[in-house]
Amino acid sequence: MFQLFKNRTGKGKRDRIEMKDINGNPLYEGDMVESFRYDMGSCKIIKDEKGYIYESQKTNKQVSWVKMVDATTKFQKVRKIDM
Repeated sequence: MFQLFKNRTGKGKRDRIEMKDINGNPLYEGDMVESFRYDMGSCKIIKDEKGYIYESQKTNKQVSWVKMVDATTKFQKVRKIDM
């Protein structure tokens, strides 16, 4: 009919978050990064019920990934730390 009651079995595009660091490298949960905002230093990417969060290793401050987006490039204002 009008597909008002469409069965949604899979996740939509809104559920997929593709994060990239300032150099364009993909970021995933558990990665360590160097933050360029909020004086956070090195951070770990964690996921909770609200979404992805950067947690500072030195201050334990938590910041949402949304606040780290660079408006011009759409990349995150962080640099991935290779371990």
